[in-house]
Amino acid sequence: MLVVEISPRPMVTTARNIVFIGPMGSGKSTIGRRVADALSMDFVDCDRELEQRLGVEVGLIFDIEGESGFRERETRMLTEVCSRENYVIATGGGVVMSVENCDIIRQRGYVVYLETPVEQQLTRLYLDKKRPLLQTPDRKEKLEALAEERDPLYLGLADLTVQSTNRSLVNMTRLVSRLILEQWTPAGGDDADEND
Repeated sequence: MLVVEISPRPMVTTARNIVFIGPMGSGKSTIGRRVADALSMDFVDCDRELEQRLGVEVGLIFDIEGESGFRERETRMLTEVCSRENYVIATGGGVVMSVENCDIIRQRGYVVYLETPVEQQLTRLYLDKKRPLLQTPDRKEKLEALAEERDPLYLGLADLTVQSTNRSLVNMTRLVSRLILEQWTPAGGDDADEND
């Protein structure tokens, strides 16, 4: 059963972008790119952008600089991409662990949370060998710990929460695009005619 929840927090009038948040394996990049195409917006994946600029994968950044070093780079990248307009932005799963990051996202984006159960993450990430936080003997235990810590933060930040399970990419893209169009008015967009 599909769960769709519209968050009660008031719309931020400076939201000029759509920002996807959620755990690893939730489909932020895949669905975000398709939604950007559907809505004629540009797309950026913060982790991939960081990798391109540094010429190394996120895992190596973790190895060399540790998680704290990666998070500092992540915040700088997020600040830059959120200053753009008309973008769909895919963030890393841990982006919500920084109050600064949450403030940046809240101020500049309409936030879509792709809620994903741990079992679904395990299925989608079964062959993934690159994510630093998954390099552990018990992936399920790690993902459950991350979910307990991060899920409340995702929910608190989201304008729109959509369960990312049991739907094809095409149907998920259509659903998320429709819900965004129904709920989001980009800052600087046309206001309703006052004579209506």
